[in-house]
Amino acid sequence: MMKNSLILLFFVGLVSFGQDTMKTVSGVVTDGRSPMSGVTITVLGTPANTSTDDLGKYRVQVPMGNTLRYSYQGMKAVEIKIEDVTRILNVDMVPDIEELEEVTVTGSNRKSQSELASEYPRNMNLIRTAFGYLNAATAPGNIRFLNEEEINPVAICILDLLRNEFSGVRVQGTCMGAFGRDEGIANELNNLTGRNVNDPGVVGLNPVGTGLSGSLNEGKVFIRGASSLFNPRSAIFDIDGQIINDPPIWLDIKNIKRIAILNNFATTTNYGSAGAGGVIVINTISGTPQSNKIVDQARLRNNFVASNILGSDEVRRNWPTYLQDIYASTTLEEAKTTYQKYAGQYASLPFFTLDIQKYFKEKWNEGEYADGIVEDNSNLWNQNPVLLKALAYQYQEQGEFEKANDLLKKVLKLRPNYAQSYLDLANSYRELRDVKQAAAMYTRYNYLIEQGFMEKDSIGIGAIFEREYNNFLLLEKNALVKGEKAAGLFIADEDFKGTRLVFEWNDSEAEFELQFVNPGGQYTLLKHSLADNAGMIRKEKEYGYNTAEYLIDNALPGTWKINVNYLGNKSLTPTYLKATVYYDYGSYSQRKETKVFKMTLKNAPYELFQMSVGSKLVLR
Repeated sequence: MMKNSLILLFFVGLVSFGQDTMKTVSGVVTDGRSPMSGVTITVLGTPANTSTDDLGKYRVQVPMGNTLRYSYQGMKAVEIKIEDVTRILNVDMVPDIEELEEVTVTGSNRKSQSELASEYPRNMNLIRTAFGYLNAATAPGNIRFLNEEEINPVAICILDLLRNEFSGVRVQGTCMGAFGRDEGIANELNNLTGRNVNDPGVVGLNPVGTGLSGSLNEGKVFIRGASSLFNPRSAIFDIDGQIINDPPIWLDIKNIKRIAILNNFATTTNYGSAGAGGVIVINTISGTPQSNKIVDQARLRNNFVASNILGSDEVRRNWPTYLQDIYASTTLEEAKTTYQKYAGQYASLPFFTLDIQKYFKEKWNEGEYADGIVEDNSNLWNQNPVLLKALAYQYQEQGEFEKANDLLKKVLKLRPNYAQSYLDLANSYRELRDVKQAAAMYTRYNYLIEQGFMEKDSIGIGAIFEREYNNFLLLEKNALVKGEKAAGLFIADEDFKGTRLVFEWNDSEAEFELQFVNPGGQYTLLKHSLADNAGMIRKEKEYGYNTAEYLIDNALPGTWKINVNYLGNKSLTPTYLKATVYYDYGSYSQRKETKVFKMTLKNAPYELFQMSVGSKLVLR
């Protein structure tokens, strides 16, 4: 017991060590184009403050772990937590534009979203959609409602409920898996086309002539008028903000609080072309969707990728001169000569050494020579967790898992209060096939949370940690626990199988946009920037992580493209982005591939990589 107490005390000392260390932070504040003078910079929780000069420059002393707040009238305030490596913060401020829906106009019956939220429990004319509250009293067009008290619990599933309670709504399929032909629609199509949909010769007619796929055997709901049968589009479902294409036959009827039918273009415009067949909005009593289905936000929003995405050749033209020259070398000796030519000028820059290591290892397979260069310059990053992670990423991409593991141990020692440190080291041990040590890292993180030494995060890093640990137990339980104990080990069912992408970035100040383009050329976008997602970035710093996962199921095979628009990291240094692609995730044939990208080119979208998988992307 005494030994455990000493270990915990030692850990607490590591976590708290340096939290009061004063840091000198300097930089320039701009509006994205020109320097801003008179910007107030406050150390939150203290009376200390300063302001930018005529050139937008500032310098301030701030304790590590505190937060700097940048404020200026008419601009959105920026808050940045100071970390162990923070020295330079060049901040871009953006105009503070009020949301129109939050403006209250005297004499108008238009209400803000917060007012509608407070009225929702008692106002039966309100429905909560994925895009906010909709008021039937002020919405354009007629909205048909069904409330909790009016719902007949005898209905087996949502198909029966819609079929029985809403006249004019055409329902295809049954509650037995939502399969079976709806004879009413089939007969109407027979009358319109003059042909029998059961005839073998009409196989090609359904998808082309009617807009329906296959043999009308899928559960569908049609809420448009009769004229739309010439081009029938089925309705989509919005369930507590989760949008799905297929009827939720899994939904417990007794859990439904409110249903609304949106069947005019004015009320479905937010849903894009996916809502052309109307939208059925369902609010549940529990407020929690029960479906594991994945929503392809790209296809839903009907976004199409722009044509200004730069290719690898165009990105390469923006490389520094030393990198272009060394990659132009035609022999190993020429490459070494070119390296020596630039070494004297750039040897003090850690990013130069990282570039050179990558070049000699991957271009010429000269691992020993590359490692010698790294060892000669190890003083540049040994105490810098951001640079240690960048080099560890490269080693992981190159399959040098032992070397990566050694670096990640140093990161944990420098950052024992970062959740990412434990996750990275646990996954590193998995790469080494050291299941005992991997299990120890997973359980150490959980133990520290249980003991109150680290805060639990159930949405961000916590959800990713849980998925990683469960996947580890699924694949390694026989190596971890022998005999009958392995069979008795509880492992939660995987809620996803398909292709999983995990992105990590070494610098917490990095801002970027990731674009995921599906096989149809449509895309969805993740905006990781203070201007668009300050709350998410603040949470990442609070819990100590820089990672996100993206899940793609295999419903529609094709080629996905991953593009990036790098916005910078508030300094002149590059950011290293690691992408780990897990194929057949959640199965015993699971395999992975690691890619590492050095991001330096700013405000110019370019392609990172492509992969051949399925569709339907979900952001976590």
